[in-house]
Amino acid sequence: MALLEIKNLTKSFRGLTAVNNVSFEVHEGEIVSLIGPNGAGKTTIFNCINQFFPISGGDIIFRGKSLKGMKTHKICRLGIGRTFQVVKPLKRMTVLDNVTASSFCRINSIQDARRKALEILEFCHLLDEKDKLARSLPIGGRKRLEIARALATDPKLLLLDETAAGLNPSELDEAIDLIRRIRETGISILVVEHIMKVVMTISDRIHAINFGQTIAEGAPEEVANNKAVIEAYLGEKHA
Repeated sequence: MALLEIKNLTKSFRGLTAVNNVSFEVHEGEIVSLIGPNGAGKTTIFNCINQFFPISGGDIIFRGKSLKGMKTHKICRLGIGRTFQVVKPLKRMTVLDNVTASSFCRINSIQDARRKALEILEFCHLLDEKDKLARSLPIGGRKRLEIARALATDPKLLLLDETAAGLNPSELDEAIDLIRRIRETGISILVVEHIMKVVMTISDRIHAINFGQTIAEGAPEEVANNKAVIEAYLGEKHA
């Protein structure tokens, strides 16, 4: 049984269909990338998984349980962690306090929550920044803090929404390394990403959408060479 099943997912906004009958799966231990041009519906799918948006049709199954109509905080407690395109840490709190706050998703003791937060900061190479205010971090640090906050909720599935955007080449390599190390801990990952170096390096499978509909799915090289995918990204003359 798949860890996550997206079944004929449809999401409409006042007659505009943003996601149209999309189906795919994420299995235990996999890294699956969800790709497509801007406006394709990728983040909308993430928002449906978390039930920030109620779905218009289809279903989302996590560990055998439908998420339809479930409260977002309960979905987090089921084991789905999430980062966001626009990172919004608790700016006036320290890096350590940001991650400690997220740890309270599962931990009631302040001592245990802080201990958990320190472990995660070390894992994300942020331990040296623990006493800094979150707002003082550069973009690379804020992206890693976003991931650390999601990891503090102890997810079984981690949704990463463009965590490599805005990073320089060395930071990209660090991001790839971090994603791989997260998978090695047993966490499955669903990634939305535009930077193809990241997608092609980390993905076991890729699911490509355009205008809210599936256009390709398969191994990275197979999808990268797909005519419909090339056309969606580069235009018909390049396909």
